[in-house]
Amino acid sequence: MPTIIDGKSQAKDIKIGLHREVGPLKENGVIPGLAVILVGDDSASQVYVKAKGKACEEVGISSFQHRLDEDVTEDEVLKLISELNNDEKVHGILVQLPLPPHLNERTLTEAINPDKDVDGFHPYNIGRLVLGEPYFQPCTPLGIMRLLESTGIELSGKEAVVVGRSNIVGKPVALMLLHRNATVTICHSKTREIQDKVGRADIVIAAVGRARMIQGEWIKKGAIVIDVGINRKADGKLVGDVDFEGASKKASYITPVPGGVGPMTIAMLLYNTVLAAKRRQSGLKAS
Repeated sequence: MPTIIDGKSQAKDIKIGLHREVGPLKENGVIPGLAVILVGDDSASQVYVKAKGKACEEVGISSFQHRLDEDVTEDEVLKLISELNNDEKVHGILVQLPLPPHLNERTLTEAINPDKDVDGFHPYNIGRLVLGEPYFQPCTPLGIMRLLESTGIELSGKEAVVVGRSNIVGKPVALMLLHRNATVTICHSKTREIQDKVGRADIVIAAVGRARMIQGEWIKKGAIVIDVGINRKADGKLVGDVDFEGASKKASYITPVPGGVGPMTIAMLLYNTVLAAKRRQSGLKAS
C-alpha cells in the first residue's frame, strides 16, 4: 500500500505556522487582510468562499467578502477592484471563479494590483514564474509542490507528467517542476497514447477535471500520484481524476480526494496573503 499524502494535516500545520507569523505583524499595527469578490449564486463558489473566510479567521487574517449580483456590470466590478487596490486594510484580492459569461476573467485579473494578486494569476506574476523568479505563485500549484516536497523524494531528474493544461493548475505546476529540474510532459485532450506517457512518469499530476480518467494500470510502479480533480458523482460522492483504488496498488505516494490538494490550496492562499502583508510592511513592491 502507498503512503497517503495527507493534505489536510499539512494544511493545518501551515496555518499554525502562519498564525505565529501574524502575531508579530499585529503587534506592529499590520493586520493581514484578504478581500474576496463573489459574483452570483454559484453554490460551489459559496462553499469555497465560506471555507476561505473560516480559514482566515483561524490564522488571524481579516476577511472582507464582497458578494455581487449575477447581473453586475464589468465596470462595477472593476470599480470595486480599484477601491480594494487602494484600501490599506486589504493586502490580497481574490476574484472567485467561475464568473458569469458576461464578465471577462482576464480583464478583471489584470485590474488587480500585482502586489495584491494572492491568487498568482496576474500576467506579472505568471511572467515572473516563467522566468524562474516567482513573486506570488498560484495557490494550487504551490500546494502541490509542498505536497511533493513532503515525500522527501528528490525531484531533480524525475520524469513528470501533468495531465491538464489550464492556466490555473497545469501550466504553472509544469513550470514549477521544470524549475526543480524535473523533465516535464504536459498531456491534454489531443494527446495521443496518453496511457503510455503516464506509464513512464515518476510523478503524475492529474488536473483534467474528469472523474477517474487516469486508470490504475497506467501508473508506473513506485510513482508519486497527485490528484487535483474534485468530481461529484450522481450519488453525491466526491472522486478525483485518478482511479484511487487501482492507482494505490502501484503508487508509492498518493493524495486522497477529498483531503489532499484542496486543503493545501486554501493554506497557500493564506500564505500568500501573509506574505503580501510582510512585503507591504517592508516596503517591497512588485515593480
